[in-house]
Amino acid sequence: MTSIRHSIVALSIFCLTGMVSCGGEDDADDIEVDEDPTEEITNDVSILVDKFTNKSALTIVVGENNITITTKDQPDHKSMYYESGNSLYEAYDEPNNPEFKKNPHNITTQNIVMKIPRFPEKASTHKATSMGPIGIAVNSVALFNQAAAPGDDILDELNTFDQYEGHPQQQGMYHYHTEPVYITQTEGDDAFLGFLLDGFPVYGPFENGKRLSNDDLDDYHGHTTATADFPDGIYHYHATDELPWINGDGYYGTPGTITF
Repeated sequence: MTSIRHSIVALSIFCLTGMVSCGGEDDADDIEVDEDPTEEITNDVSILVDKFTNKSALTIVVGENNITITTKDQPDHKSMYYESGNSLYEAYDEPNNPEFKKNPHNITTQNIVMKIPRFPEKASTHKATSMGPIGIAVNSVALFNQAAAPGDDILDELNTFDQYEGHPQQQGMYHYHTEPVYITQTEGDDAFLGFLLDGFPVYGPFENGKRLSNDDLDDYHGHTTATADFPDGIYHYHATDELPWINGDGYYGTPGTITF
């Protein structure tokens, strides 16, 4: 599969140990005690938590109104940013990109706690995303927005991405700015990739057999259509090849809370 970086160069565009516990707001025995079976529930994104992989790096607690995801932020794939003694360390060279360079940081264990809405809704005021994690991928890795750290250029940062299009920041927090290609390669190009902090799901770049472009999406980089998980439709984001990649002009819904 052609990497995001290569697509961008070619197009010249400017550029969570993992048992799932369910119940009350913070803990309980069974998710089903939270719901009235006679009440129609829409947009219950807790149906997606079983899709999370890399369970040794994640804890997920489904509460009455929120889902709390705690992640060590440890990618389950090879990376040149693991220490050389790690079994997932793999040296990397990108012969097709003469601008490729390794950044000076290594992956370190994090403690990111994200509480997202279980029943996300459209916000009346759309909040901008901030620097740092704005969501979580199904393999425990943080999702970042399309901006680089102050003083850096995101197009230059693209040249530091590893084999699977991620890299760590100064505190060793590994993250993806673009399509997490390890997930789309293993789960499919239309797979559920994770959540943003507002609780709305993120899917891969394909939908109904079509590779989506930014023109297919709204200002927040999503749209409302049926998905395999939500046949009656739900708002969701998509990763695409073009800036802004995963999120556009802020959150479509009201973001939850995050500590790291």
